[in-house]
Amino acid sequence: MAFLRFLIYTLAITSMVSLQRCMGDDPIPAQLNYDVLGLLVFKSDLHDPSSYLASWNEDDDSPCSWNFIQCNPTTGRVSHLSLDGLGLEGKIGKGLQNLQHLKVLSLSNNNFTGELSPEKLALPPNLQTLNLSRNSFSGLVPTTLVNFSSIRFLDLSENSLSGSLPDSLFDACFSLRYLSLSGNLLEGNLPSTLSRCSSLNGLNISNNRFSGNPDFESGIWSLERLRSLDLSNNALSGFVPKGISATHNLKELLIQRNHFSGPMPFDIGLCPHLGRMDFSENLFTGELPQSLQKLNSLTFMSLSDNMFNGDFPQWIGNMSSLQYLDFSNNGFTGSLPPSMGDLRSLSYLSLSNNKLVGTLPTSLVYCNKLSVIRLRGNDFSGSIPEGLFGLGLEEIDFSDMGLTGSIPPGSSKLFESLKMLDLSRNNLKGNIPAEVGLLSNLRYLNLSWNNLQSRIPPELGFFSNLTVLDLRNSALYGSIPGDICDSGSLDILQLDGNSLTGPIPDEIGNCSSLYLMSLSYNNLSGAIPKSISKLSKLEILKLEFNQLGGEIPQELGKLENLLAVNISYNRLTGRLPVGSVFQSLDQSALQGNLGICSPLLKGPCTMNVPKPLVLDPNAYPNQMGGGDHRFQGESSGSRKGHHHMFLSISAIVAISAATLIAVGVIVITLLNASARRRPAFVETALESMCSSSSRSGSLASGKLILFDSRSSPDWISSPESLLNKASELGEGVFGTVYKVPLGAQGRMVAIKKLVTTNILQCLEDFDREVRVLGKARHPNLVALKGYYWTPQMQLLVNEYAPNGNLQSKLHDRLHSSSPLSWDDRFKILLGIARGLSHLHHSFRPPIIHYNIKPSNILLDENLNPKISDFALARLLTKIDRHVVSNRFQSALGYVAPELACQSLRVNEKCDVYGFGVLILELVTGRRPVEYGEDNVVILTDHVRVLLEQGNVLGCIDHSMGEYPEDEVLPVFKLALVCTSQIPSCRPTMAEVVQILQIIKTPLPQRIERF
Repeated sequence: MAFLRFLIYTLAITSMVSLQRCMGDDPIPAQLNYDVLGLLVFKSDLHDPSSYLASWNEDDDSPCSWNFIQCNPTTGRVSHLSLDGLGLEGKIGKGLQNLQHLKVLSLSNNNFTGELSPEKLALPPNLQTLNLSRNSFSGLVPTTLVNFSSIRFLDLSENSLSGSLPDSLFDACFSLRYLSLSGNLLEGNLPSTLSRCSSLNGLNISNNRFSGNPDFESGIWSLERLRSLDLSNNALSGFVPKGISATHNLKELLIQRNHFSGPMPFDIGLCPHLGRMDFSENLFTGELPQSLQKLNSLTFMSLSDNMFNGDFPQWIGNMSSLQYLDFSNNGFTGSLPPSMGDLRSLSYLSLSNNKLVGTLPTSLVYCNKLSVIRLRGNDFSGSIPEGLFGLGLEEIDFSDMGLTGSIPPGSSKLFESLKMLDLSRNNLKGNIPAEVGLLSNLRYLNLSWNNLQSRIPPELGFFSNLTVLDLRNSALYGSIPGDICDSGSLDILQLDGNSLTGPIPDEIGNCSSLYLMSLSYNNLSGAIPKSISKLSKLEILKLEFNQLGGEIPQELGKLENLLAVNISYNRLTGRLPVGSVFQSLDQSALQGNLGICSPLLKGPCTMNVPKPLVLDPNAYPNQMGGGDHRFQGESSGSRKGHHHMFLSISAIVAISAATLIAVGVIVITLLNASARRRPAFVETALESMCSSSSRSGSLASGKLILFDSRSSPDWISSPESLLNKASELGEGVFGTVYKVPLGAQGRMVAIKKLVTTNILQCLEDFDREVRVLGKARHPNLVALKGYYWTPQMQLLVNEYAPNGNLQSKLHDRLHSSSPLSWDDRFKILLGIARGLSHLHHSFRPPIIHYNIKPSNILLDENLNPKISDFALARLLTKIDRHVVSNRFQSALGYVAPELACQSLRVNEKCDVYGFGVLILELVTGRRPVEYGEDNVVILTDHVRVLLEQGNVLGCIDHSMGEYPEDEVLPVFKLALVCTSQIPSCRPTMAEVVQILQIIKTPLPQRIERF
């Protein structure tokens, strides 16, 4: 239609020009009218929601007065068209090809769609600059665009372009000066013809999926005019060889977040203009080349998260222009040189988690522009240089080191700037300086695990912005200041493990933002103040091992957000508050008091607390939005009969579940008590036996053990030979996963390289636990096929799933792939439930996953789910829920609330919680936690509110197409039961499987069953 209109306009103008010439009038400049026509046709293909193009009037003879247009003053022809950020929608039609003199076309940050093929994208012949970034273009990158004879600047970044780049892409790119393809879905190797772009100044292919080893020596390093190179956030691998000095004009080199390995090129210091260098999050090894010290123009250098080693460079002071320096998470040794003080422009310094020793150089005080300094996790000794606290620092992290001495007083400059101070896990002594109360912008203060032997200064209450105060295990004494919460901004208050005395102040109720308060392991006395009931946001309350007495205020039952409470080992008496979490506390949270009324405790006071029953997800179908349409058209009698019979089955299931839970509570309590009574010397003896047995070599170490094969492949003698053939699939809390061809047939397996922290270091224990996991065979579990073990490295050999994980299908789906249908989603849910049921009910003790989330659900070629990473917590040196919880902090929203509190007994119900969240995620297509500009949406809470309002159908993921309400609505209810805050209210996975099977049964058959 638009092209037809263009022809009509053209014919009309041509006729008018011819008529005027015949009449002898001065000719109309036809070329201007062609610009008008071309722009109007281009506009006709667009939707302009804000009417930015209202000035484009078809009655005008020239477009030079139109908004967003520039004309050449000499020729009067349109030379620049810039429509950036106008919210335009539609496709680029054929109108622009009429603008024969257009040099610059910039359409970035709009909503243009379509492919960029030559058939669909007609561009003027003399175009020099083309910017189509931040749109929604799709398809392949056309060769004609890059090889456009006049194009100098081409930006296609942040679109949805996909596929690989053809090797002929750069055959004729001689005029190209800048190319950006970043932020797309491109994959494969970089074209070998890239070296022909001899005029290229800037190349940015970051944030794609490119892989393989780029041709540096004869390719990229041969681009002598290159000034900016960005290869970051891809899957590129291999060595970065010498030869970089040929690109002597290079100013920016960004290759972070890839899989590059080997040493840094030794001639990198021969790029005298290099100002920004980022090699972080790769696999680089070796020492830093001496030539680096020649980079006098370098302002930004990040080498973090690699495997660099050797002594910290003593010549670092020669790089006097440095403003940002990050060497964190490597293996650097030695001490910091005095020349650190020569870095007068340095504003950011991070050397965390290395092996640095010695004292902090006092010369650091001369870095007067320093804003952030992070040195945690090293072996520094000595005291903190006092002058450091005289700088205008915003963040100080000296945690987990060996510092001694006292905390230096701050200066007026520090009082105005400091936002974060972490001195935890050192050997600091002395008083907490009163001046600390003057840090008006401080948000995070952690002085825990020191030997301060100090009172809590009342000045701490002056903080107006403090959100976290952590003073655990710091030998503090005296009372808790009454004004500690005067600011009202505190979210976390942790004073555990000190020698604090006196009562908990009534003013604690002023901590209106508090969601975690932990005062355990002190000598606090008196009654629990009623003012705690004012803390409406409080989720965790820990008061165990004090001398608190009297009755627990009944007002605490009003705290609706309270998830975990521990009041054990005090002198409390009387009834527990009604409401909140108090009626569901287990024995470990209550024991050791004088006379708390609970059926779990032996004492003079008893109370029968009814056990919550498992709810039936189909019990109240008409409370959902729109009602349950399965029953429309049925008689009321048949409806009532169905309802009654379904409740009967549900009651039977609930009673059985309650009985099993009660038996389980007794058994696990006895086992826990037995384990606690085991003397410490038994643990020591076991460790001794483990180490001696390992030295004896009773089991072979450094060899691949396959459970399904009588002998391991002969060609595997080291893990390097195995992983050299690998391609990385992803990284999780327990390690990195690689895709590896195994054996002569090249059968694909997935190999997980385990992180070594807290993993069993005794071969016998490791072998025993892995073989237990290897026996957990089920169609919905990833089969564990074997392992490779040395004291330095542990690998697990798993079944390979060709369809990736559920995360990629649900949240990271390519535009070209179709969304999961309801049938696929239900099949996935039922399969996951069956796999978890097998883990929970076929093993004693049950195998608990702890980390149910989409990235741990793999899919085979038929979209059958397979649970991965199950029970890897068994490989920890000890199953500590806090270790487990810390490992799974990345699974925000999936972790059951009891994992965050030591007072709550953790069992397989934490997997049921994660499964419930997964149900909601599959049905809604949303993530469990979503962050907006002004709020945070918790999916479970959001769905629960919609259910109460009768609008739950509004949050269903409509991308899955049609769905049966008589299946979706009961599944919604099941999810909310599974995500109950009280573990005993959640069903078992066997019950979940049974309920899902009933839901999937066709309605007539379902009625017959009842």
